[in-house]
Amino acid sequence: MTVGVVDIGTNSIRLLITDGSKDLHRLEEVTGLGSGVDSTGVLAESRIVETLIVLNRYGRLLDEAAVDKRKAIATSASRDAENREAFFDRVEEMLDVRPTLISGEEEARFAYEGAVRGFEGPGPVLVSDIGGGSTEFVTEESGVSIDIGSVRVTERAIPDRPAPREQVAVARATIGQEFSALPTIELGSLIGVAGTWTSLASVARALPRGTPVHGREVTRAEVGRIVDIMAQLTVEETADLPGLDPKRAPVILGGILVAEGVMDALGADSAVVSEHDTLDGVAMTLLAIP
Repeated sequence: MTVGVVDIGTNSIRLLITDGSKDLHRLEEVTGLGSGVDSTGVLAESRIVETLIVLNRYGRLLDEAAVDKRKAIATSASRDAENREAFFDRVEEMLDVRPTLISGEEEARFAYEGAVRGFEGPGPVLVSDIGGGSTEFVTEESGVSIDIGSVRVTERAIPDRPAPREQVAVARATIGQEFSALPTIELGSLIGVAGTWTSLASVARALPRGTPVHGREVTRAEVGRIVDIMAQLTVEETADLPGLDPKRAPVILGGILVAEGVMDALGADSAVVSEHDTLDGVAMTLLAIP
């Protein structure tokens, strides 16, 4: 059986087509769907149009693969948007399935199930999923979703690039405040999933874009050094960094500051990056349904 999953996120739109043992397609496009939604409460038409162009292509790939089951999920930006149902109407035309709006807790659980499959590191394991609008912390027993991510922290605290020290300090304080209510968590391994973490692994090693980073480790010291470097760059200079999708350049500093905050909140010296995440968790659910 072949299944297809589309993840409509705040910053990126992703597709997985798989039979459980082999991936036919694993794609990601940054469209910035949630840009501005933190302050306006609505999805901007320009961002919607760019997203629908990507979804139209994904819909054709789902049809060409003749998937037996398909599912689309929508996360933080759509949770906050007053015009999400009108947006979902248009998405349904592209994908032949209406998006399911999932909660932060559901998003966390799917991310965990996808990330831990095949992982052999020490436990207990915590999975951190940094999105554009929210960050999930999830263990085997529980999950927490916090409304701070790469897009939100950029719009709230670091509008300028290069970013003045004062803005970086405000961003760190904002993130620290958001994460301050986290309970004490016993940690054996930290797994980071989604675009901020995979970008971190690529940039830290100056890897050519598209190089697999699954299983690579990033240290807290590396994250701090990358923040210091990126804060001194323009968006255009950031876009030229090896290993980075140029479309992530406007918000990647914010995302890496969130990653730094995650590690500090957990007292983690390092994180293992996984390319298996929410998409895989949803796909596993579809494959398990007769």
